[in-house]
Amino acid sequence: MPDIITPTPRTKIKRAPIRAEYGLDTIHAILDAGLLCHVGYVIDGQPFVTPTCYWREGNRVYWHGSAASRMIRAQEKGIPVCFTVSHLDGLVLARSGFHHSVNYRSVMLLGEAQAIDDDDEMMRALEVFMERLTPGRWAELRPANKQEVKGTTALWMEIDEVSAKVRADGAIDDEEDYDWDVWAGVVPITTTIGEPEDDARLKPGIARPDYLSKFTVG
Repeated sequence: MPDIITPTPRTKIKRAPIRAEYGLDTIHAILDAGLLCHVGYVIDGQPFVTPTCYWREGNRVYWHGSAASRMIRAQEKGIPVCFTVSHLDGLVLARSGFHHSVNYRSVMLLGEAQAIDDDDEMMRALEVFMERLTPGRWAELRPANKQEVKGTTALWMEIDEVSAKVRADGAIDDEEDYDWDVWAGVVPITTTIGEPEDDARLKPGIARPDYLSKFTVG
């Protein structure tokens, strides 16, 4: 597998190409930093964009949903989809409104989704997802029953027709504006994880598992 993805006419960055990234290490890192993607597709001429959780394994991205979902039923037939992930990292305040911007990392992946048609493989893929979030939790859970397995569909796409775009700079103003008397700079934006909250019906005596320590504030 190449370290650099050759862009296609559909994925080549034309606007601000200096921010384009085609390296798989960068693409994988952006994907691994998120949990929520947006999947665009068309049904009967109507565009839809659906937010859903996802995960990556190797050079594939996966997502899942109810087997009865219109989105899942359409996508598993092999219709073209656009899979995107983005992270907002900061507000960039320049000396003119025109040059205000944001710092961000984003990935856009084009292709056709494939459904996992083997129940054991689907459960293995879902285990990978669970273990990515909370390593060790899968083995503690009540095993999925036949009805749950039948009612779930997992989809995947190869990460091949793809590009990333990244901005991680300060304000970039017109040269004559650097003397303008106004504050300029970056306001960082981060996603934080709060303290875990016990379920209202948690049985007495059940302690928080060790793997939740990474979610503990402080």
